[in-house]
Amino acid sequence: MEIRIVQATPDKLKQKPTDESKLGFGKIFTDHFFTVKYHGDKGWYDPVIEPYRSLELDPTAMCLHYGQEIFEGLKAYRGKNDEIFLFRPTENIKRMNASAERLCMATIDPDLVMDAIRKLVILEKGWIPRGEGTSMYIRPTMIATEPALGVHPSNEYLFFIVVGPVGAYYPEGFSPTKIFVSDEYVRAARGGIGAIKAAGNYAASLFASRIAIDQGYTQVLWLDAIQRKYVEEVGTSNIFFVINDELFTPPLAGTILPGITRDSVIRLARSWGIKVDEKSLSMEEIVAAQADGSLKEVFASGTAAIVSPVGQINYKGQVYVINGGGIGSLTQKLYNEILQIQYGEKEDPFGWRVKISG
Repeated sequence: MEIRIVQATPDKLKQKPTDESKLGFGKIFTDHFFTVKYHGDKGWYDPVIEPYRSLELDPTAMCLHYGQEIFEGLKAYRGKNDEIFLFRPTENIKRMNASAERLCMATIDPDLVMDAIRKLVILEKGWIPRGEGTSMYIRPTMIATEPALGVHPSNEYLFFIVVGPVGAYYPEGFSPTKIFVSDEYVRAARGGIGAIKAAGNYAASLFASRIAIDQGYTQVLWLDAIQRKYVEEVGTSNIFFVINDELFTPPLAGTILPGITRDSVIRLARSWGIKVDEKSLSMEEIVAAQADGSLKEVFASGTAAIVSPVGQINYKGQVYVINGGGIGSLTQKLYNEILQIQYGEKEDPFGWRVKISG
């Protein structure tokens, strides 16, 4: 399908931010966005990049009642020579279609999505910031729009993409964060939807997240839903532990998101000769490793923060300081390597970087 482009008139263009140190995350959006509609009788139709506007939904739109809402998150990066890069975008598109299948939603042509991302980002490339660690966040989303009550898969969907300039995801930037282990509330159980980017997963996490934030912690570290002892993931990221000279991360067993940055970390570490073990670890094992000095580093990985060092873990009221509260050497190396690949500053031996402009 050919994507129509309807540009905003000059009087409707927004003021671009002038201070990149105050971008924050997810607060500013550009002048245009992409939409395409779906109906069961005719498939996807009317793809258009148009001026940013509010959506109009029927009060009985099924996304509002039965939770058929999924999304993705990726970024566009400005290189030193004004080249514009994406990082592993086809993996995000694959994961979105996997999410759609799990929630009985319409899958979408990956080529159409890639074309839409490319054209929208290029149209809005003047919004991509230039400062170190800044980028343009890209949020593809799909919602069920059929006006109907009664639990069944929707027959109509809206897919849209919004973009906007962002700085660091965490206020502390690339500094050690503090995480709170929740052994009372759970995020997902096997057989559920924990492995997809469904809006409901994030709604389910908010209460425990508020408890953590009220106690001065940045994120929740979730445990398994059955025994409440095995580490699964951090609120917006996958989790990694460096024990002795080995890197551990929980396995993809249906309850955690198969993170694209997670996969990048694993592949990079293995290429450096580091042993990586995708293994379930209990909090008791983590605590024991911290006590005997074999727990060297803890970090989280995700699109928003890339790699985020963990300096403290609160478990059952006890605070455990990791690596003296500092940034570990492997954490720093992984962060630097992925960042430099993303911005086109280093060779990309994996073919992850996709140049779309410049």
